[in-house]
Amino acid sequence: MRKKIYFIGFLLCALLSVVSLCQVISHYADACRREEEFARLAGIVEQAGEETPEGEMPEGENQSPLNKYRELFSRNNEMAGWICIEGTKINYPVMHTPENPDFYLKHSFDREYSAYGVPYAAAHCSPSLPSDNVVIYGHHMKNGTMFTELEGYEDKDFYEKHKVIHFDTLTRAGDYEVMAAFKTTVYDGRGFRFYLFANAKTEEDFRTYVSECKSLALYETGVTAEYGDKLVTLSTCEYSHKNGRLVVVARKIGSR
Repeated sequence: MRKKIYFIGFLLCALLSVVSLCQVISHYADACRREEEFARLAGIVEQAGEETPEGEMPEGENQSPLNKYRELFSRNNEMAGWICIEGTKINYPVMHTPENPDFYLKHSFDREYSAYGVPYAAAHCSPSLPSDNVVIYGHHMKNGTMFTELEGYEDKDFYEKHKVIHFDTLTRAGDYEVMAAFKTTVYDGRGFRFYLFANAKTEEDFRTYVSECKSLALYETGVTAEYGDKLVTLSTCEYSHKNGRLVVVARKIGSR
């Protein structure tokens, strides 16, 4: 009887080992598939090249996408822009689904289930106008993809080498200079609710947001923002605290 129990236990352990191995293989395969997918998307953008508009093309809705984004937009019209930080793996489309705010938290660009998701703008922001502040979320993945490399901004030396974030809307390419990087928490009533700010009702509202970002900053950048400036705020998970977030805020300095 005891031998039978040991045998059953052995079979259960073997079965669990096989299941665990399958999960690891599946996770690795998905990681490779998603990296390849994003590389293909980036390749399409690079091959399309830059478009030189005649004069200044105003930002806003009802504009044709820049040439380099037209093919991707035709594949998925929930694409709202592109985020890139040179010298990092951050080079991804940005999605926006106001009616289903967190859809791309767990879906790929082609709307398939994916643990990697796609960076996406908060529902209450407007990437197309853009709003005063566009909040963009991205996962912190163990393989270093998505927004994982934002953690580099914890180190001022990294910041010195990556001061500029490229955030394009569909109709205008934009450069943003990093103003502050900080850590906070969410959903606990104590952290800075940076994710709520999209449009300033008053000049004081804008100044308050900028002031809070600067006061929490891990180091001084010498960069600030004035009322009327446009901001982009990138957020990813940070694990030193429960529900922690690492946040990088940058102000627009020009268009390309």
